[in-house]
Amino acid sequence: QVQLVESGGGSVQAGGSLRLSCAASGNTYAIDSSGCMGWFRQAPGKERELVATITIGGGSAYYGNSVKGRFTISRDNAKNTVYLQLNSLKPEDTAMYYCAVATLGPCLVRYDYNYWGQGTQVTVSS
Repeated sequence: QVQLVESGGGSVQAGGSLRLSCAASGNTYAIDSSGCMGWFRQAPGKERELVATITIGGGSAYYGNSVKGRFTISRDNAKNTVYLQLNSLKPEDTAMYYCAVATLGPCLVRYDYNYWGQGTQVTVSS
């Protein structure tokens, strides 16, 4: 089992920034180099969507269209931690943000991910 703990959510005004962190613990050796650590978000009444993900081995990043150019994902493999820098936040970014791990690639859809954190709330006011 892999446990994920998110932190860094909060409330900001539009145009502001936040940094989310997600630390993995437990059987992290089970995460293959082709696997990923990623961030999803889910707003009330909407489906959970992939925000950004990054491969463990090569560090290749993928972003959802709605956040490209504003959000940046990074990882620290030594700390088993992934970060999401959220800049130029908009009210439509308001959602619960979930960290997730895919122990094997590919990593582009929700069902590729084996482990999930409890989520951290991001609220952006206009």
